[in-house]
Amino acid sequence: MQNLKSIDYKILFALMKNSKISDRQLAKEIGVSQPTVTRRRARLEKEVIDGYTAIPKWEKIGYEILAVTLVTSPLSMGTGETQKESSEKASKWLEKQPNVIFAALCRGMGTTGIMFSLHKNYTDLEEFLNNQRLQLGQIMEKVETVIVNLTGKSVFRPLSLKYLAKAK
Repeated sequence: MQNLKSIDYKILFALMKNSKISDRQLAKEIGVSQPTVTRRRARLEKEVIDGYTAIPKWEKIGYEILAVTLVTSPLSMGTGETQKESSEKASKWLEKQPNVIFAALCRGMGTTGIMFSLHKNYTDLEEFLNNQRLQLGQIMEKVETVIVNLTGKSVFRPLSLKYLAKAK
């Protein structure tokens, strides 16, 4: 899909608000025919949409903590490993962590990596961070973790892409 047209954005944003909406209802909401929505939705699903997912109420399924972990790795590894080898090692470790919902290289504030992970409680988080330190400690210079309480009245705006659909 070369460039998204206005109609594609309307369909995409409507799906971000409610991915279960029928093509017929979506066509009615945005003022086009149902076959147009079906055709464009199929193209979006093939070329633009990465997937559909349900976003639960985390505390209802037993998760109390969202951890945002910032990692700083030195440019030259004192371990003799190259940066590429260290990145591959970290990537393999991350693949085995089902509670890591996002991880990427980043820049800013002296940080080289960021990771978001969900944990059932503080003990679970502590075990996770200890495991990270044991497996990757030699390639991490500094690790800082921000802990977000997902229960009670601590969350002012739950995680959702529906808000982005309102962006202009």
